[in-house]
Amino acid sequence: MTEAAIDAAGDVLVLKRDLEQHRFHAVWLRDNAWDAETRSATNGQRLIALRDIDPDVSLTAAAVDGDKVNVTFAPENKTIAYSIDWLFAHAYDRPQTARKGWLSDSLEPWDAALNENVPSADFGLVALNAGAKRAWLEDIARYGFGKLTGGPVEDQALMKVVSLFGYVRETNYGRHFEVRTEVNPTNLAYTGLGLQAHTDNPYRDPVPTIQVLYCLESSAAGGENMVVDGFRAALRLKEENPDWFDVLSRYCARFEYAGDKGVALKSRRPMIELAPDGELIAVRFNNRSAAAITDVPFEDMGLYYQAYRRFGEIIDDPAMEVTFRLEPGECFVVDNTRVLHARKAYSGTGTRWLQGCYADKDGLLSTLAALQANVREAAE
Repeated sequence: MTEAAIDAAGDVLVLKRDLEQHRFHAVWLRDNAWDAETRSATNGQRLIALRDIDPDVSLTAAAVDGDKVNVTFAPENKTIAYSIDWLFAHAYDRPQTARKGWLSDSLEPWDAALNENVPSADFGLVALNAGAKRAWLEDIARYGFGKLTGGPVEDQALMKVVSLFGYVRETNYGRHFEVRTEVNPTNLAYTGLGLQAHTDNPYRDPVPTIQVLYCLESSAAGGENMVVDGFRAALRLKEENPDWFDVLSRYCARFEYAGDKGVALKSRRPMIELAPDGELIAVRFNNRSAAAITDVPFEDMGLYYQAYRRFGEIIDDPAMEVTFRLEPGECFVVDNTRVLHARKAYSGTGTRWLQGCYADKDGLLSTLAALQANVREAAE
């Protein structure tokens, strides 16, 4: 049973359903109307701007009609039907968190315990089966990474992986890059040295949000890949000392890269990035590309370095890492705004050849949302 009422001033609609109640401002309702004059029937985009809505818009009537509520606006004298389920799903009249470092319920922080159940799927199945692709992308969205096995062992096979969900993002490294030993390399990633867990390209704005690493040869000893959940590491830092978490999220670090001729990339962003409402949205951590930190006041620099050191120690803790070896035809996709990746050292005997490229998370999440919508539509 749903009840609808309007406040005395005509500014607010009050909807009650069972024990749940939400309020909606008149201007918000008018802005979010889905009638044919307000929204395109083909793509859902607005056909009007906010300037087209009277600044004194108000409500004159509201009546429940089955699963909809009909609302009449003045001075237009226009009645618009709203889905009650849609309104409740998009209600903003609810308690707002002010807690720094909160995470969306759609994300699941993890540590080394995830070694028992590394998100993984078969390339052939994902390529041919929408349900398998949806499940694999859901894992990447939830955990920030996912493996694919059973892929082709051929040059640039990683492009077939990206085409499963989006498009390659080209950088100064090209559409893809090679990860194997080189003489006089422009980047330490191209040596046999072990690498500390890091996010890639923190010196860019925006950073590439998805990275794909694809294995083509793997006969060298060592070289196992590791991933660390940067969100879990940040929350662990907060649990140990809220002041450390605060100082790394309050002040910007600086990153830079100038390894190639004609390239001078720089950025200024916090190592732990929060949205204005405190949501934890990104981590940038890369000791190789860290520049001099100059945006922290003198009185807080000591605390900043304490926090920086401890954050690195947490990231390096074996209890935080998930480790796996990539064999030819295997790859992993990683959310570069959240999950840090690393590599153990490998020997000079045998071969180790990976190819990597970047893509964008919005493409991955769009593909996932479309697949999920198809499931919902099939169920209706």
